[in-house]
Amino acid sequence: MKKEITVAFIGNPNCGKTTLFNAYTGANLKVANWPGVTVERMEGAIEDHGHKIKLVDLPGTYSLTSFTMEESVSRDFIVSDEVDVIVDVVDTSSLERSLYLTLQLLELNKPVVIAANMMDIVEKRGIDLDLHRLSEILGVPCVPVVARKKKGLKALMHAALHQAEESNAINHQPMEIERDIVRDHAMIYTSDIEEKIGQVEDQIPVDANRNRWIAIGLLENDEVLQQKYPLDLKKIAGESISDRIVNEKYDYIERIMHEVLLGKESKEDLTDKIDSYLTHSIFGILFFFLIMALVFMLTFTIGDYISGYLETLIEMFNDAIHNFLLQIHVSDWLISLVCDGIISGVGGIITFLPNITILFIALAFLEDSGYLARVAYVMNGIMGKLGLSGRAFIPMVLGFGCTVPAIMASRTLESMKDRRRVMLITPFMSCSAKLPTYILLSGMFFQEHAMWIAYSMYLIGILVALAVAFISSKIEKAKEYKPLLIELPIYKMPSLHTVYVYVWEKVKDFLQKAGTTIFIASIVLWVLLNFGIHGYSSDISSSFAAMIGKTITPVLVPVGLGFWQIAVALLAGISAKEVVVSSLGVLFGISDLNSVSAEGGMQQALLMIGFNSLNAYCMMLFVLLYIPCFASLATIKKESGSSLYMWKAAAFQLAIAWLITFIFYQIARIFWV
Repeated sequence: MKKEITVAFIGNPNCGKTTLFNAYTGANLKVANWPGVTVERMEGAIEDHGHKIKLVDLPGTYSLTSFTMEESVSRDFIVSDEVDVIVDVVDTSSLERSLYLTLQLLELNKPVVIAANMMDIVEKRGIDLDLHRLSEILGVPCVPVVARKKKGLKALMHAALHQAEESNAINHQPMEIERDIVRDHAMIYTSDIEEKIGQVEDQIPVDANRNRWIAIGLLENDEVLQQKYPLDLKKIAGESISDRIVNEKYDYIERIMHEVLLGKESKEDLTDKIDSYLTHSIFGILFFFLIMALVFMLTFTIGDYISGYLETLIEMFNDAIHNFLLQIHVSDWLISLVCDGIISGVGGIITFLPNITILFIALAFLEDSGYLARVAYVMNGIMGKLGLSGRAFIPMVLGFGCTVPAIMASRTLESMKDRRRVMLITPFMSCSAKLPTYILLSGMFFQEHAMWIAYSMYLIGILVALAVAFISSKIEKAKEYKPLLIELPIYKMPSLHTVYVYVWEKVKDFLQKAGTTIFIASIVLWVLLNFGIHGYSSDISSSFAAMIGKTITPVLVPVGLGFWQIAVALLAGISAKEVVVSSLGVLFGISDLNSVSAEGGMQQALLMIGFNSLNAYCMMLFVLLYIPCFASLATIKKESGSSLYMWKAAAFQLAIAWLITFIFYQIARIFWV
């Protein structure tokens, strides 16, 4: 046997597959794209029993009959020769739903191990599940695991390695349910279907692997297999053969469940009780907004408390660097570059790290607990009126964290037309990079109402996205309703390890951005602020930045942002939305923007140029809606496959930002006190 083994994790969405994968790999993760498509794969490497093991986490799928891009990727990889062992992760609390994919995997005649996940939940429900009998019936090892508690990991990997060592893919011969008689396949269909399968197998080229699975797929009218093996099966396959194969699978699953399920729930499932409220057509939407309000309350209260300590450290660091540079007689311009440019820019945005971290923790808890799937279900009715399924709301919710993965999540939609519509509206959501702007301006101008002012940005983003989706559906004459088929996983306590991995990856991206994009932007902005056509000058009004800002200002006057400093900050913010705040720090020479004293100084500086609370709200509104960052634009180009569409989307979002801010400003200035 070769020393390197590839183990593929596959399973239904929300079965705990990624949690199990993370439990093995920890932080040793590698993200790459599948060849030819824009779907990410997660890879990890471990060593066990003298073998180097490559672990691949596949996108969730319900069957090997693919529909979406991610489902196609899972199927193509799992049937390829790259996989040595398949780990089929099943949710034992919903075993019946998981076994359809399991039966399809067994028909591949490849080494398979079943990871019976969430066994702790099964036990809490008072269910007795005979995994030994399940293993006998299916002919493959069934290993009990609890991924979030890292239980059963060694036994599972030991079984996977043992399967890889066997020459026969199914080394434990499956048995009949009623009689303990060994048979050749995990599932035997009725005699006439088995005869048709054999007839199709005879027509498949002899060099083709997995002939039985191919034959069954051809009888089920699998389009991918029909293109690869264009056989004339009209005389063999009747009109109802595909439905009969599916129905017999489900009938067999029902017999398996009757055999292995020895106990039932002793009381009403807690998940059903909670869902009676959280998935209600009206109350479900209200609960969603209340939950998001709680998230932002925590983001402000806890985040601001922790930020206070971070602000002190950054201020001490800035003072220490400033004094050190003075002592070694560094020139004034270099001191200004380091302290007023780099530290003011990077340090100013770092002070918001606690707030952003709290937001990521909250989103990770909501996702891993099973709640986000409910949001898609609840919003299905509204999204259906817009010509989209409730599944399209998931990228919008993910947009609260970061627009890039949110746009990538549009892959779960079936058509490119739907994916492009989601790419168009997702940037209107308030990503974490916009949060520092909200915190800064709402804290300065709205004090005790700061949290609600910031929260209004999230609500406006959702409303604008839905409105744009509605208008585009009318223009494109999209169908009014599309039913949503989505599994609602049971509620569970989020895995702390999974939350840690999710949050650390996001925080790491934020820190990398602070050390690269924001660092460079701060230096460039300092140069533009301190140099003009006559060279270095301490008068920023004659700088290159002022010249650029004053050129853009006339366009921003009608939206309440007619200040060249604001124009420069907004222009710089296209590189990364955090740069809007760091630019203000550089523009006004303030390093720790999240401190009380710095906010007071910034507020006075803004008031001196005529920038008041109405202007502050308009700026938050414009930042919410205008052009997404460079990374988001690049992702739109990649996911849509069109540079032209990317530029159209950017121009459209800028136009929407200007139009909505213009309408708000022109009306609000009449009533604003």
